[in-house]
Amino acid sequence: MQTRAFSFHHETRTTLRTTVHAAFEHLDDFKKLSAHMEQPSAMMLGSQMQVVTDEGRGRVVGSRVRMSGKVMGIPLSLEEVVTEREPPHRKAWETVDARLLVIGQYRLGFELEPRAGACGLRVFIDYDWPTGAMARCAAALFANSYARWCTERMAGDAEKHFAALDSAGRQT
Repeated sequence: MQTRAFSFHHETRTTLRTTVHAAFEHLDDFKKLSAHMEQPSAMMLGSQMQVVTDEGRGRVVGSRVRMSGKVMGIPLSLEEVVTEREPPHRKAWETVDARLLVIGQYRLGFELEPRAGACGLRVFIDYDWPTGAMARCAAALFANSYARWCTERMAGDAEKHFAALDSAGRQT
C-alpha cells in the first residue's frame, strides 16, 4: 500500500535465474541489496555510505535502516522504514528522514513474479527532489541518473549473484 505520491519514478526490470523464493530471500537482506552503497563508486564521487539496520534487520514492516557517509566532505544521511513486505513477491520502504544531495524523500522497492525456470524482477524508486535552491539545481541535473543507477545496480547485483550459482545452488 502506497502512503504518499511522489513526483518522479524510475524502474529497472530483469530476469533472474532462480525462484521467487530464493530471489526474495536474497533481496530481503538490506546488506546485500544495498551493498553498492557501501562501496566507493563514481556515482558517489568515490565515497560510500555505512548501512546500519535495527534488530528487525529490515526484514519486518516497521523495521528501520540508516545510512550515513560523506560526499566531497558533505555529510549525508537517511533513515528508511519498511512499509510493505509480502514474501515472496514484494517489498518496499520509504525514507522518514533524508539529507541527500540529488534526491529527497523516496520510496524504493522490488517486485518478483514467477517465470518458467526463473523469475522476473522489477526494482523501482519513486522520489521527490530535495528542498533548497542548490539541492534542486543538483537534482535537475543528476536525480534521474542517480535513480537509474540505483535501480540498475540493485537489479544487476541480483543478476550477478544468481548467475554465479550453479544448478545445485552453490557458488561457482
